[in-house]
Amino acid sequence: MAMNNVWLKIKVDEDHIVPGLQEVRKELDSATGEVILDFSSVRRIDPKAIRAMDEFADTAHTKSVEVGLRGVNVDVYKVLKLVKLASRFSFVVVEVSDRGTDGLENPYAEPSTK
Repeated sequence: MAMNNVWLKIKVDEDHIVPGLQEVRKELDSATGEVILDFSSVRRIDPKAIRAMDEFADTAHTKSVEVGLRGVNVDVYKVLKLVKLASRFSFVVVEVSDRGTDGLENPYAEPSTK
């Protein structure tokens, strides 16, 4: 069985996480393998976004798609850990060549288990 990794890059601020995840959730029908979401521009996460991430994780699990979060900052990671969502995602380390426009990499991201 071929695994197609799909890179769905969401570069949104905190106010657009929910609509972004809803849009990407529609794309999960055609995705197989792993979906990587770029959260490097997200600095804070609100309760609506947490609910949307929980629903997104449920949908991905139902469709057997693994979800990786790239560039998650430490504050967002702590919130995900606190609400017990961190275990539902893998965390992708930002490599030196993958630095964003701000030139920073996320030293707190956990390596993906892959």
